[in-house]
This record gives sequence, structure tokens and C-alpha cells, in this order.
Amino acid sequence: MPGNRLGTSLKAVFATLGSFIAGNALAAEAGHPVPMQIGFQEAVTPIAAYIHWFHDDLILPIIVAICLFVAGLLLFCVFRFNDRANPTPSKMTHHTGLEVAWTILPVLVLVIIAIPSFRLLTQQLVIPKADITIKATGKQWYWSYDYPKDQNGGFEFDSVLKADSDLQPGDIHLLSVDNEVVVPVNKVVRMQVTGADVIHSWVVQSLGSRIDAVPGRLNETWFKAEREGVFYGQCSKLCGKDHAYMPIAVRVVSEPAYAAWLQDAKKKYASTGGTSYADASSTKALTR
Repeated sequence: MPGNRLGTSLKAVFATLGSFIAGNALAAEAGHPVPMQIGFQEAVTPIAAYIHWFHDDLILPIIVAICLFVAGLLLFCVFRFNDRANPTPSKMTHHTGLEVAWTILPVLVLVIIAIPSFRLLTQQLVIPKADITIKATGKQWYWSYDYPKDQNGGFEFDSVLKADSDLQPGDIHLLSVDNEVVVPVNKVVRMQVTGADVIHSWVVQSLGSRIDAVPGRLNETWFKAEREGVFYGQCSKLCGKDHAYMPIAVRVVSEPAYAAWLQDAKKKYASTGGTSYADASSTKALTR
């Protein structure tokens, strides 16, 4: 029956909308992508919040306005200048005012976008005084993390994707790792990132962090997580056959929990040694 088919279709539409809403509500709390999510993951750092504002409140309205304006011009031209409405074609070859307008207006739009864009880049690359420094080294196909000695660290460990057979309740397929990066909440964390073999990229969307890991070069970025939780990312540069299997997991904890973790980590990773802050600042890639 047509009525039954219509009812079934409407139910499917509402179910899909409900899934989108539920997915985005879950994404607001999760530190990882969720099914049916169509927006960003929740911002838990000032940089990530700025990125969301830049995209959602500035770029997106400008894009929508330009698309509607161009679509309106196209429709106007279709109906106003077709052969029926204009049996005698116009012989106009140019219009100085129009040419000036379509040169000046795009420049003004780009300037409007550029100012907050440069401000965002400055905030990402000009690092405030750090409370903690961690060195991340991308390798095929996992990450190594070094907590320097003179910041109460002195150990290094590898962070490798958990096999499906090792996943525990609460773990996430293709995102959970055996050893997470642990940092305290509301502290400035400076990430020094390099590569040991090919170019990788250290990206955690909830933290607003994206920086390339280039062999022989030390790149720096920073974040300040304002909420506890586990936030996931992935390598974002095609780095070989297992590129899709080198996730990033950052656990943000309270200061007492971080201090306790440091003491346990020193014992757990004692055999790996560790480097000083001066070594961690070297421009050479950390090799195994």
C-alpha cells in the first residue's frame, strides 16, 4: 500500500535523523569518532575550541553565503538572459564597475578569513611556558614517547596498537594502544615530534593538535587539556603499509593521579633508560 510505504520511509528518515543526533551527542563526550557523527569531536583545549569557532562560526557561514549568492546569480542569468527573454543578444563586452567588484570583494573575504587564521596559527606555534615536555617519535608503525629526566621523568616507552584479541571492555577497535600517553589536566604540555624513518603526523583532534613527524627535524606544538578523559588520534601522513594501524591515545588525569603514574612508569619502563631535556631538544630523530 502507498500509505504503508510512505510510513516506512518516514520512519527510516526519522530513525536516520535520530542516529545523527545520538551520534553527535555521544561525540560531545567521547574523545574519538563515533558512528553517525557529522561534526567535530568535543574540544577540550583552547586551541581546539578556537578551531571549532573558526570553522563553524566564521568559515561555514561565509561558504554558505557565497554558495547561495552564486546560485542566485546563476538562476538570475538563466531566467533573465535566456533567448526567450532576450531575442536580441546584448553587445556589451565589459563592465568596469562589475570587474572591480568581483576583484575587490573576494580580496576582502580572504582578508576577513586570514586575520583569525593567522591568529590561530600563532597560537598553535608560539608555545607558552610548558609545565611538561614530551617527545614523540613516529616509527613504522607505532609511536615512542620520551619523558625527560629533568621533568621528573627519565623513561621512554613504545605505544603500539592493541590486537583485537587483547581488547578489554571499554577499549576501541583500531584506536586503543598498549601504553597511553599520560598528562595532567590544566597543564601546558609541549610536544616535541620527530620521525625515525619516514614522515608521520601526530594528530589528536580533541586536543587541536596536528604536527608532522619529520626525520632529522624536531617540530613542536602544545596543548592544555581542560577535562580529564582519554582522547584518541591517528597518524595523518601516508607512511607505509600499516599507516592505518598506528593510533595515538592521550589520557588526561588529575595531578595526584599523574604523580602516581610517573612513579609507576619509572619502574615499569626503567629498562628503556631515558634522556635528559637537552637530549629531548636535539634535532636528531630518536632511534631505537
